[in-house]
Amino acid sequence: MAPPPPPPLPWALALLASLWGGAAPCPSVCRCAGGRVYCNDRGLTAVPEGVPPGATTLFLQNNRIGDAGIPPRLGRLQALRVLYLYANALEQLPRHLPPALRELHLQDNNVRGLCRRSLARAPLLERLHLDDNSVSAAGIEEDAFAESGRLRLLFLSRNHLSSVPPGLPPALEELRLDDNRIHTIPLRAFEGLPALRRLVLDGNLLANQRMADDTFSRLYNLSELSLGRNALAAPPANLPRARLRRLSLAANAISHVPAGSLSRMRALERLDLSDNNLTTLPRGLFDDLSRLSHLGLRNNPWFCGCNLAWLRDWVRRRAAGGLEVRGLLCQAPARLRGLPVGELRGEMDACGTPAPANGAPGVAVASGARGAGGQPGPGVGAQPGVAVPPGVAVAPGTAGAPGAAIPVRWPPAPPGASLRLSWLRPGGGSVTETLVRGERGEYVVTALQPFAPYRVCLSVLDAPGALPPPLCAQARAGGGDPSPPNSGTPASPHAPPPVFPRAAAGGAAAAALLALGVHARVQRARGCCTRGVVCTRGRGLHKGHSVEEGSEGPGFKSPPPPPPPPDAVSGQDSIPWCKPRPLVQAPPPPVRRTSASPPRRQGAPQCDLRTPSP
Repeated sequence: MAPPPPPPLPWALALLASLWGGAAPCPSVCRCAGGRVYCNDRGLTAVPEGVPPGATTLFLQNNRIGDAGIPPRLGRLQALRVLYLYANALEQLPRHLPPALRELHLQDNNVRGLCRRSLARAPLLERLHLDDNSVSAAGIEEDAFAESGRLRLLFLSRNHLSSVPPGLPPALEELRLDDNRIHTIPLRAFEGLPALRRLVLDGNLLANQRMADDTFSRLYNLSELSLGRNALAAPPANLPRARLRRLSLAANAISHVPAGSLSRMRALERLDLSDNNLTTLPRGLFDDLSRLSHLGLRNNPWFCGCNLAWLRDWVRRRAAGGLEVRGLLCQAPARLRGLPVGELRGEMDACGTPAPANGAPGVAVASGARGAGGQPGPGVGAQPGVAVPPGVAVAPGTAGAPGAAIPVRWPPAPPGASLRLSWLRPGGGSVTETLVRGERGEYVVTALQPFAPYRVCLSVLDAPGALPPPLCAQARAGGGDPSPPNSGTPASPHAPPPVFPRAAAGGAAAAALLALGVHARVQRARGCCTRGVVCTRGRGLHKGHSVEEGSEGPGFKSPPPPPPPPDAVSGQDSIPWCKPRPLVQAPPPPVRRTSASPPRRQGAPQCDLRTPSP
């Protein structure tokens, strides 16, 4: 007789029970597997009932869930670590967040601000994704991150920010603020971020004169800094040197790089200077870059004379060590145009023609125009696509505007109005654009193909809701100087007073057709506000209504309008004004709080301060 089988072990009984029906139920509209609950792409308007209490990851993306669809029971999922809520209809941070949450994805919603109370309910949060929302500077509470001490990654790309968020958590390692409207960085904007390793500021409105000299100097652990698609005329001062491995300065208006700007950057591996206005570089600029493996130099108007011979020799020496150099092609003189610098021999030894001090202009400001900061001279060069030598006003007909040109004029708009000027040659090339201050009243598009037709468009960037369509006109460039585009001929400071060339006749159509319509649209865009009203930039707008809509270059966006001059406010009652929020606000006076009047910042999202029901 065979002996009876041994009794089953307790762990075996538990395993059988879980396999034979003891598992937690799954919502009928979802699929559950191994702690993950898949409720995405279901057309849901609320979080479904019956999510297993042991779920660790919940997928709710690509639904129609609004703020009212986040129930208190979501905050009782004690095991939940990762929550996907991107591509929904949320307008504020969810009020009921699980306490053990580590990662929150809210991309592609319409979130307008960040409240401390909402973030405080997830004190262990490490990664917060808020790309493609409507977060504005006024919508972020000053102490929003006070209880987010473990936050390591913060993504705020493609929002409506005009300044760096205040009070960033000290544990932050990666910060993405690209494609916003940030135009000024004060001195202490990145103070207290010793762990920051990656900072992305591409596609904003940054210029050298609007950044403090020590903006980045105390980011000792920074390994990647990206400042592409801004309005820089030179690399920022006092860049971090010890651990910086990647530096991108592409698509700015950089016309010169001071000697020593890259000294002691021995850890730098990748440097991108593409799409700028560089014609030459100072000798020995790269001497300390012993680890450099990638150097981007494409789309610059390089002048291949003796001033650039050192760079040719340096590239040849470093090529054996694996250095990859892209886009180092001659643009001038004409006999060397299109030739790789590294392949030239004695052709670069001649110094008869001096290299231009600045890059070739893409858009020249007419005589008397002022720069972005309201000052003549260097301020103009900070605009994207503009490069004007200090003290020289470039106008059509001078040597600083090679090739044919089209003048574009409009009635001066109210101070602070921003326009986007773009032009395209039908059948060839790509759209070129720049940001224009409306009060200037005139821009001259230069370096065009002689006698070629162009489509020129002006767009208003200050409308509070859906942007009005651009106003466009067809115009034919004049003959001008037959030199090719971007030849970079220097302007003479002793040139006679400029006169409009034959391009004025061809461009008269653009000037006439654009003038009245742009003036009317600026006035209509300005009509949204009245004096004394604080206009919250970006509040209530979905990302599709941002200034990037229909733009070829998302880096050119409009900053909040500056406050009007006193005489304009008192003397022009017909023009309403928006009162911008200051970049650095003074601490508010102490307020006695009561339960009936919870504290709120004006213009900030209305944070619900109630404790969620159990």
